[in-house]
Amino acid sequence: MVQIRSTLILLTVVLLSYFGKCDQPCNARDLGIEGRSIVCVCNAQYCDTVSREAPASGTFVAYTTSKSGKRFEKSYGSIQTGLPFVKETQSKAQEKVTPYILDNIWGIWTEATLALSAGTRYQTIEGFGGSVTDAAAINWRKLSDAAQSHFIRSYFSSEGLEYNMIRVPIGGADFSTHPYTYNEHPWHDAALSNYTLADEDYFYKLPMIKQSQLVSTDEIKITASTWSPPVWMKTNERITGFAQLRPEYYQAYADYHLKFIEEYSKAEVPIWAITTTNEPINGVVPFVDFNSLGWFPSDLGRWIANNLGPTIRNSRFNNTLILAVDDQRYLLHIYLNGMQRGDPKSIDYIDGIAIHYYGNFAPASLLTNIQNSYPDKILLSTEACEGPMPWDVMRVKVGSWERAQRYTRSIMQDLNNFVVGWIDWNLCLDENGGPNWADNFVDAPILVYGDKDEFIKQPMFYAMGHFSKFIPRGSRRIQVNQRSLFSIDNVAFITPAGNIVMVLHNRNSYDMTVRIATVLIRYIDVTVEAESIMTVEINDAWVSTNTVN
Repeated sequence: MVQIRSTLILLTVVLLSYFGKCDQPCNARDLGIEGRSIVCVCNAQYCDTVSREAPASGTFVAYTTSKSGKRFEKSYGSIQTGLPFVKETQSKAQEKVTPYILDNIWGIWTEATLALSAGTRYQTIEGFGGSVTDAAAINWRKLSDAAQSHFIRSYFSSEGLEYNMIRVPIGGADFSTHPYTYNEHPWHDAALSNYTLADEDYFYKLPMIKQSQLVSTDEIKITASTWSPPVWMKTNERITGFAQLRPEYYQAYADYHLKFIEEYSKAEVPIWAITTTNEPINGVVPFVDFNSLGWFPSDLGRWIANNLGPTIRNSRFNNTLILAVDDQRYLLHIYLNGMQRGDPKSIDYIDGIAIHYYGNFAPASLLTNIQNSYPDKILLSTEACEGPMPWDVMRVKVGSWERAQRYTRSIMQDLNNFVVGWIDWNLCLDENGGPNWADNFVDAPILVYGDKDEFIKQPMFYAMGHFSKFIPRGSRRIQVNQRSLFSIDNVAFITPAGNIVMVLHNRNSYDMTVRIATVLIRYIDVTVEAESIMTVEINDAWVSTNTVN
């Protein structure tokens, strides 16, 4: 079987070189585990690709990824004209009454009709991406040059997911081989006279970022976050545990962020945004044993208002965004209200709110409430991964479709509640979900097997791509109205080019027939396979020329 698959892949490469460029299919590996999906294997010689095909006027292109093994499989169709909410049925003479009744009862929950309202528009999308941690870059470096190139292209190029956002730690995180910060010595050096980047920056993170920039189809906007400052700034003088920032070092910690922006700028890696410390709850309720700094909400507000905000705004990097909180959904209101009580000016200095994935048991509607309360602030999801919880028996679950489904559902919920972008956690990890100095192993969309010079793309990778590749920066979310008793998870956008992009997620064990009305008498029909994700791009010239921005 392996020989046959290798022969087919070689034949595909030869045909591509002869007839021209087209998508290279997944080199599928069946894990032989019940309930798992396939993974796609890449190495120095081969890696699957996907191209976005711009639909001609009056047509659509659909891309399907499924538990059964499809990966961005393309299908095509045309816009139909007629009344989309009137369903045609067979004549009574052609069917018996009982089958007719049974068929239509079944059809109630296997069919959905959705009407788009392209004139009703919401947030503008910034983009999608993943995080360049020490662990991700270390694993990437294990690969040969050719395999490294396939890896970077898989995420950032026009033949990959077209990521346009990256998050990077300021100093070390738990996904490092050891805990570290900048300017660790001399102690109590409030002037930060010994502030230098680490070897991990120069040999791992910066090279990975710069390679991504070379192949990216768009500007990569980079968000940076500190897990812990030098321990001499903290009340417990340890990298983790219950600890806050000593007030005498409030300005030094603000300068710590500015110096990082300066150092990365020297390396020609501009920082688009910083967050106000990763997961500030971890140093207040210290359930975790990795790098942290605790902030009480009122103290965070005072630090932003009196130190971080003025420091950034009065610097030459005054266009760098400041994103507050950088923690779970259920903590956002608590922190923002507390920051205002600490110092109302703190809200004036922030440009947005950063959100993490792990508190998704709290309803996504909380994000809409935040947007309504702070309409001039953006909402950005900055970290997500599967397998981090104590009840996760398997930290790495190779080929898991359920994890891809959770990603898809979370991204849709966030986007439907005013989030402007979604950044995954580690771009890749090893087969154990590391390295991680605190043994806090988790899963990732790509796993690297350095001894084999190969990496595998898990279903989560393709779930991310159904959004990142087809919803370009500048797209606007549009209204979707349900016109049937049952529905299907969905989110829709109008792109800068005027096309409609809609992502559909069928979590059911049966196929769903979905009718999408672009306007009153124009529609398309698609069949969304059981346990699958479909992205549909529709070119309806009537919509792009007859709706307002």
